[in-house]
Amino acid sequence: MSDSRTADLSFSTARFREEREADWEEFDRLLTRLEKGSARSLTDEELLRLPALYRATLSSLSIARATSLDRAMLDYLEGLSLRGYFLLYGVRESTSARMGKFFREDWPRAVRGLWKEVLVSFGVMLLAVLAGYWLVSADPQWYHVLMSEDMAQGRTPEASRAELADTLKAEAQSGLEIFATMLFTHNSQVSIMAFALGFAFGIPTLVLLFYNGITLGAMIAVFVRAGLGVEFGGWLSIHGTTEFFAIVLAGAAGLRIGTAVAFPGAHDRLHAASVAGRSSATVMIGVVIMLLCAGLLEGFGRQLVGSTGLRYAIGGMMLFFWLTYFYLPRGRKNPADARADKRPRLLPGGAA
Repeated sequence: MSDSRTADLSFSTARFREEREADWEEFDRLLTRLEKGSARSLTDEELLRLPALYRATLSSLSIARATSLDRAMLDYLEGLSLRGYFLLYGVRESTSARMGKFFREDWPRAVRGLWKEVLVSFGVMLLAVLAGYWLVSADPQWYHVLMSEDMAQGRTPEASRAELADTLKAEAQSGLEIFATMLFTHNSQVSIMAFALGFAFGIPTLVLLFYNGITLGAMIAVFVRAGLGVEFGGWLSIHGTTEFFAIVLAGAAGLRIGTAVAFPGAHDRLHAASVAGRSSATVMIGVVIMLLCAGLLEGFGRQLVGSTGLRYAIGGMMLFFWLTYFYLPRGRKNPADARADKRPRLLPGGAA
């Protein structure tokens, strides 16, 4: 009796394999080609075959499990199904392709999506700069209230014009290097905290933006009082157009999360914050890159470029670059990408 059951099982396994093995092998070959290359290496007909072969493999695996066929076949079908799942529905972009997509599409699109928050963030910063400038211009003692000694580094209303002018020279100076480093560190911390604290209804974000702006306005007032406003503007703009733009974007990202928490709409607050956090996180990745660029401009460009006009030119070009990069409408895709988009797409569930 036992020998008869073994013979029947062997016969059913062989027949089952004979009926379906051709589909498994074809599916295996197509998956191997995908692993070695990309979807573009397959013809349209082969792409259309993939979902059908995937479903056929899953069906075979289901039958094999239900009828207790041999272990080797089960392992083979399970491995083939797992490969098919990851290759058909997993993310198969290379690192360079993902990075290219981030810079080409994801980052600019995320920034454009925050345009309302960007306007608010910029408005708060501008208002704070004007407030700081007005306070110190009216009473220089306000400078010591608004600006810490570590940040001031001797650049106070009591400093002479010659002393203030020396800090704007291109030659490397210990005081200037310390101030530049501290300014960059301070602004980086403000950017990160403005985003991270956005969940508290955006209130800490607004406070940080205002504080950063009011200290900047106070510093501007000191140099304007000494007749060095134009020179200080050039000294600051060479890196400031990038650095302060990054702060504005970080503040906008924090405000987006704060707005979602305060006004979640039809969703609960956790879900609304999660959705807002995804786009905001994309912006913040870019903010880090902008701060690195600002650091390079601050560490090298400002020390090597002594001409005020050239400093303004570099700062202006950087601002023009960021505005163009973020807000200039993108053109159509190139013919190769358009052709690829017309090819069948594999959707969850095996549909093409």
